[in-house]
Amino acid sequence: MGAGRLYAAVAAGGFRRYATYRAATAAGVFTNTVFGLILVHVHLALWAQKPQLGGYDQAQAVTYVWLGQAFLSTLAIGGGGIEDELMERIRTGDVAVDLYRPADLQLWWLAADLGRALFQLLGRGVAPFAIGALFFPVRLPGDVAAWAAFLVAVVLAMVVSFAIRFLVALSAFWLLDGTGVLQLSWIAGFFCSGMLLPLNVFPGALGEVVRALPWSSLLQGPADVLLGEADPLGTYAFQAGWALVLLAAGRLVQSAATRRVVVQGG
Repeated sequence: MGAGRLYAAVAAGGFRRYATYRAATAAGVFTNTVFGLILVHVHLALWAQKPQLGGYDQAQAVTYVWLGQAFLSTLAIGGGGIEDELMERIRTGDVAVDLYRPADLQLWWLAADLGRALFQLLGRGVAPFAIGALFFPVRLPGDVAAWAAFLVAVVLAMVVSFAIRFLVALSAFWLLDGTGVLQLSWIAGFFCSGMLLPLNVFPGALGEVVRALPWSSLLQGPADVLLGEADPLGTYAFQAGWALVLLAAGRLVQSAATRRVVVQGG
């Protein structure tokens, strides 16, 4: 089996694995829809007081909220990605099996996470977004090219998300318990991705800083492409740049970790 076919099979396996959890998926759709309803009413009240806040009109702000709910599990912003399993395998020593596979550790887990992310987008993300679009005013493009541009940004967001979480997971090579690092990454993800409020709402230097961080590639970038507020090529360049930097950093940390061979519990 060629390398491309191998990683495609790993991605397909990740998709099928999460597709088996039907009850959890249904519960996730319900939860995301409920939280979406809460956030939409908060945003409607805020935009009623501050029209055109952050350059968005009310319909764009509502669309942004439902995109956030669609991306929450897709990009594992609050957890639920491969990082938990990888950290546990490092802690128990099972990662040694992964290192003996005739496959690259980073690419293996990237493929698995892309399969997971695709299922979460289709199985848990589309339904809340469709419900929101049905009952609230939203701003959506009417041409196929705009949707295609948006989907490219979503795929790049998946890669950046994985690269961040892969680095977090590798911290388990040095830590007895990676729970604290995971929780810090979740907090940073929620705040810096724009999950709570669009990043273009943040004022002054704070806004400039958070928009320059890799987390802005996750929600703010794709949302602005969909809403027609950003040049797709510029967004792709920003996302791809962070993806390359973070994947390269993950490669270096992985190399250092495997040379040290410090596996807690192994």
